[in-house]
Amino acid sequence: MDVRIAQELIDQARAQGVSLVGPGGLLSQVTRTVLQTALEAEMTEHLGYEKGDPAGRGRGNHRNGSSPKTVQTEVGPVQLQVPRDRAGAFEPQIVPKHARRVEGFDEAIISLYAKGLTTGEIQAHLADIYDVDVSRDLISRVTDKVVDELNAWQSRPLDRVYPVVLIDAIVVKIREGQVANRPVYVAVGINLAGERDVLGLWVGTGGEGAKAWMATLAELRNRGVEDVCIVACDGLKGLPDAIGEIWPLATVQLCVVHLVRASLRYASKAHWSQITKALRQVYTAPTVEAAEQRFADFEQAWGAKYPAIIRLWRSAWEQFTPFLAFPPEIRRVVYTTNAIESLNARFRQATRRRGHFPNEQAALKVLYLVIRSPRPNRANVTGKTGGWKQALNSLAMFYGERITGN
Repeated sequence: MDVRIAQELIDQARAQGVSLVGPGGLLSQVTRTVLQTALEAEMTEHLGYEKGDPAGRGRGNHRNGSSPKTVQTEVGPVQLQVPRDRAGAFEPQIVPKHARRVEGFDEAIISLYAKGLTTGEIQAHLADIYDVDVSRDLISRVTDKVVDELNAWQSRPLDRVYPVVLIDAIVVKIREGQVANRPVYVAVGINLAGERDVLGLWVGTGGEGAKAWMATLAELRNRGVEDVCIVACDGLKGLPDAIGEIWPLATVQLCVVHLVRASLRYASKAHWSQITKALRQVYTAPTVEAAEQRFADFEQAWGAKYPAIIRLWRSAWEQFTPFLAFPPEIRRVVYTTNAIESLNARFRQATRRRGHFPNEQAALKVLYLVIRSPRPNRANVTGKTGGWKQALNSLAMFYGERITGN
């Protein structure tokens, strides 16, 4: 039935030479009809009788004409006639008094903002697509509605135990007097149900450092995270000690992908495929002993040409080897911070086109909206972790009551 009605409307629009979109288009006319009909229905419910019904005579309150009003919708501006009642008591819900935008229009602005468009670009986009003249100030007010939501999200209580926490940082440009590179710390937790969630975002003051991470992790503890079994991170000096101060029983696992990428910085591109293939043999080894033997073979083959790679792995070996004690089920979950890496790629996409942010809040607002707006039919940082039941069983064997007692 819905398809038939839609087809009839399209055929009628074509016969009359009416476009589907834009001012005066089919979608605009349908939207106007729906909203106008809804307003009339609300007035009927308010008064208790249909328009023109003799039953309304002598009731005291009655219809008293209408007032013109233009509202912005996702299909463009729509002209309405808002009915009035004699007593002035009518309060429409579909288009509230003083509202100039219907529900959904603000979300369109927020969606564009989350994609990294500036207020000027959003203004131009709405003018081009919907023929709507929206001020930059209005766009700022709409997106500022997210701030309270962001603050509540940043301070929400967290689970007591997370089997796995992944941490990383990205760099954004923020103008505080002058434009400077500022780190934004990101933490993703996997809870006992295998659900991934971004635990928080924090803007640092300088380069990524263990001291800054200490404060960030302490905030997570203050929000209820008493224990973490495994923390996957990059090779920042001093970070394992900072993690140990907050969660003394946590296993610190160096992100293998970070380690491999760092290795390739010292190698010619001509050798990348050979080096990554050889290093894969090391981090997929069944035991620590087997990994040491395979790395000795790697050192013999590449040590003379690329001694910096050997030194990098030797210095990181203590944080790399915990991974080798885990069965494949756990390895798949913790060997990389790719869940954060994919999120960071979206962060960079949203921030790159803006150049820089006027302040910390503006940066956090965009990054939070990226998290809040998962992409359909794409991998997202939030959601269920694949193969979690097998991983949870293995985690329970390794960490005992820290897992099973919760």
